[in-house]
Amino acid sequence: MALDQIILRILAAMVAGAVVGIERESHGRAAGLRTTILVSVAACIAMLISESLFGYVVGLSPSSFPDPARLAQGVLSGMGFLGAGAIIRQGNRVQGVTTAASLWYVSILGLAFGAGEWVIGAFGIVVVLIILGVMPRIEGRVKNDWYAVVTVRAKLDGMNDLALRQAIESEGVRVKKADLDYDLTNSIKTIRFEVKFKREKVFGMSGRVVQRLLICEGVRHVSWT
Repeated sequence: MALDQIILRILAAMVAGAVVGIERESHGRAAGLRTTILVSVAACIAMLISESLFGYVVGLSPSSFPDPARLAQGVLSGMGFLGAGAIIRQGNRVQGVTTAASLWYVSILGLAFGAGEWVIGAFGIVVVLIILGVMPRIEGRVKNDWYAVVTVRAKLDGMNDLALRQAIESEGVRVKKADLDYDLTNSIKTIRFEVKFKREKVFGMSGRVVQRLLICEGVRHVSWT
């Protein structure tokens, strides 16, 4: 393969990685500019090596290296480990899924440019700009569901569990399920309500639910997480 083609493909992969990396970096994600560029260029080089090896052995023994895409397949499989490292769980929320998908995406862009598929790679850059630049504005208009856990500590002889659930749902929150723990020694029960609500209602809702429960008979402590 000519040297100018190698340079052009690697530079194109760098640009592709930088486009995604700048967006991730601007949002303070774990995988930022350098990470996405490294992933994209590494995938590109892997594809270049794959093409080079295939071109070298095909005239000698085609069966010894039957598929130049085999190395690319290994790259995508390995991306699963790197992407998993970007995903973290905080309470009942999972973060980093978009970052992991972005790393997987730039590796594919790197493979495309490494294979000399300029149109596919260029179109892929346009698509990722739309996904990461435009889609968040659309997502902000979607009234999606959010979840939280309301923990109530109350006396055993206080308001019963059904009444507490009704108190929560009176504030426009839907109770999905409840877990109960009983401390018979201290005559205390702890109830964890998993609740669902619309995202645009979160501001002020948690306070109203907590205040509503605190005035219930026998309730000693309420938390919203």
